[in-house]
Amino acid sequence: MIIRPAQAGDATAIAEITNAIIRETLITFTTIERSLDSIATDINARGAAYLVAEVERQVLGFATYGPFRSGPGYAQSREHSVQLSPKARNQGAGRALMTALEDVARSEGVHVLVAGISSANPGAVAFHAALGFEITGQMPEVGFKWGKRLDLVLMQKILTQD
Repeated sequence: MIIRPAQAGDATAIAEITNAIIRETLITFTTIERSLDSIATDINARGAAYLVAEVERQVLGFATYGPFRSGPGYAQSREHSVQLSPKARNQGAGRALMTALEDVARSEGVHVLVAGISSANPGAVAFHAALGFEITGQMPEVGFKWGKRLDLVLMQKILTQD
């Protein structure tokens, strides 16, 4: 498995992964699928902070981060996303992506990574806990998808000690 920076040419594979999750799961609250152009734009804008896991030239997952909230007081905090194709789950790709993403974040001066996780995805809570993230809050019923009200579990990991 290779972990590498994403390239615009990876947009199709990333769209297949993320749009299946949007269409078929409660992992994300959104119902709006991502276009290839929007993904390519994010890849170009985020640079090293957009990684893919690749096996035999096939992208099996990605991890990225962006702003947590606006304003200068949040400049050292980022919210991340990690998503895998079904065949990549429980194979170490998620851990490898997150380890590499944390390294990129530290090199870019990020102090805290935040995860916003759907309560319908307890596996993601366990995954993040195993990586050293801690639950810092739960927001009841802030998500709504397919007629269901969903909680948002907030987790964070402090990356640097200053």
